Amino acid sequence: MAPGDRDLLVAAAWLHDIGYAPDVVDTGLHSLDGARYLRRHGYPPRLVALVAHHTCARIEAAERGLAEQLAPFPFEEGPLMDALVTADLTVGPRGQRIEVAERIEEILQRYPPQSPVHRAIQQAKPLLIAHTRRTLERLDVGV
Repeated sequence: MAPGDRDLLVAAAWLHDIGYAPDVVDTGLHSLDGARYLRRHGYPPRLVALVAHHTCARIEAAERGLAEQLAPFPFEEGPLMDALVTADLTVGPRGQRIEVAERIEEILQRYPPQSPVHRAIQQAKPLLIAHTRRTLERLDVGV
């Protein structure tokens, strides 16, 4: 990624799940809730948009009927988003290093099949794996 994007990646990785905080939850779509919170508090628009769209949030937004509310946040594709998704999906819930397929399976097991999270992750699985594969190829560490 561009050297100037590295600090942005670190900030997005730290903040991407802020929408789970009880005082931040509004719609139940943590990426949207987190992005709205960050926008209200004056964070840079690009950082806000990365949080809004991390880990294929657009698919969960559609499952929840929130696509229109997510739409105002610009969607970014490329090495930065790939790296953010990789950071999210190669660390387990207790901070341990984990393979992307195992992490996806862990999420699917945590949410029942009727959950919008489960349905969205199931749909997004090939895209999530592709994000991670591209990042690992860029790092030349294999998949």
